[in-house]
Amino acid sequence: MKKTFLICLLLSMAAGACKKEEESLESKQQAILENYAAIVYAAYEDSYTTAQKLKNDIDAFITNPTAQGLETCKQSWLAARIPYGQTEAFRFYGGPIDDADGPEGLINAWPMDENFIDYVQGNASTGLINNPGQYPDITKEVLMDLNESISEESIFTGYHAIEFLLWGQDLSTSGPGNRPYTDYLPGGTAANQERRGLYLKTVTELLLDNLTSVRDQWKPGGAYRTQFLKNTPKAQALGYLFISLGELSKGELAGERMFVAVDTQDQENEHSCFSDNTINDIIMNFKGLQNVYYGEYVRTDGTVVTGRSLALLAADTDQTKAAAVSTAFATAQNSITQIPAPFDQSILNHRDKILTAVEDLRNLSDRLTDMGFALGAEF
Repeated sequence: MKKTFLICLLLSMAAGACKKEEESLESKQQAILENYAAIVYAAYEDSYTTAQKLKNDIDAFITNPTAQGLETCKQSWLAARIPYGQTEAFRFYGGPIDDADGPEGLINAWPMDENFIDYVQGNASTGLINNPGQYPDITKEVLMDLNESISEESIFTGYHAIEFLLWGQDLSTSGPGNRPYTDYLPGGTAANQERRGLYLKTVTELLLDNLTSVRDQWKPGGAYRTQFLKNTPKAQALGYLFISLGELSKGELAGERMFVAVDTQDQENEHSCFSDNTINDIIMNFKGLQNVYYGEYVRTDGTVVTGRSLALLAADTDQTKAAAVSTAFATAQNSITQIPAPFDQSILNHRDKILTAVEDLRNLSDRLTDMGFALGAEF
């Protein structure tokens, strides 16, 4: 009898220990997801804040077009790309940025054919701005309806439409586009200066609207954030993180944003071709990958959002696979830093450096996928 009781007691204790271990793992997973949601919200909030400053500077510039005013707008656009570039690591799993109704295509679509918006070299009358007869009204609704409606490159909205309106075409081998501020000055260069200013203001207001919609889904108590943290199975939610990491590093960053450009040797296929900001875009996209995996985001004001990370859980689960991921991150980061700016010249003169980074990013994607399966993520 005593022997039977002792066996039962030991079995009960073992079962209790297993249950506690399971609860501990679930607690770790929940902490990772809570920290991820906090990072996502902070990054989108920073994206909104920097875009708001861009809007304020554009409004001031349109009211009083000057060379300095245009330069201020350009610097604000470059600053706005820093947080937004890092948010690219929150895509590809049907979240609020790119689900069926998501605004990603209105925010950051590219490559764009600038002929649809404004004049280009050799054609002073092309584009919506220069066709008031066909497009008498320049409104948010008009721009949204037209965006990607004619072709994949018929981009009328988002960061890159604003970029083109600030810099103009990049026709230089050593620098970005050089649109004169007088394109916005009544009686100045190019035609339809008032319509150009109205387009710039309208497209920037639309960008803010779309950033607001995504940010608010991820704010504390927001609809998607609540669903993600409370109603999504842990394995599925972890799978979302690894799907995003894997797709951004391999398919999007290594593929669409780097390999396509170097393969075609066409600067129209680089991400920010008007401002020559593509290298910084790549660096920020990569930083976004690091933010998600290592669970830390540095905000534009310098404050840090941090907490339990995938990296910590990975080290607790499989040290060999975790070490392979860390090595892959370090290798890819080093190869990216070896690509000289501007990117449009590197695709011609430093193809080997770009292709090395492409291969390192593909390897990083594979190592992250391996790690995701080891953590029980549901792909």
